[in-house]
Amino acid sequence: MVIGGFEDKVHAMLAQLSMNNARLQVNIQTLEELNSTGLDEINFLFAANKGGRLQAIKDVASGGEIARLTLCTKSLVASAIPLPTLIFDEIDTGVSGDVALKMGDILRRLSNHHQVVSITHSPQISSKADSHYFVYKKDLEERTITKIKELSLEERVRAIATMLSSSPPSDSALENARELLNA
Repeated sequence: MVIGGFEDKVHAMLAQLSMNNARLQVNIQTLEELNSTGLDEINFLFAANKGGRLQAIKDVASGGEIARLTLCTKSLVASAIPLPTLIFDEIDTGVSGDVALKMGDILRRLSNHHQVVSITHSPQISSKADSHYFVYKKDLEERTITKIKELSLEERVRAIATMLSSSPPSDSALENARELLNA
């Protein structure tokens, strides 16, 4: 895929995630001498808003913007090369509501061709999963260990409802969780 095609696809995906005016530009410069990373220097420039000046992502993107950019670029890379498993660690940082639901839809589509593991605190994203695991820590006498448990449908409802409200979750949160899960 040529750079222009990659940029266009990122722009299209960002528009799906409520960033209609966001722009990503990939600059590649050939260096005079070979160094430890090769002969090319690649810089990703970003502007989130209409009329915004393109700048280094690290200097201008918010947490939510970085999360959406990461999802878009990782999705495109996954479609270009055979990656059996994709791991997204808190891809929901800085996003919620409808955008989180759309991110969940993208992750769901990725799962048609890859195993997708998402560590998330977003009820919208976790509701799109085939399986839901609860990770927790347990204190032993000498140390703390991490444990994992696959949740049943009713446990998923309660976990998502807790993300939506509090522990124990309210009746309206339980109803909302069932709606998200189509349960």
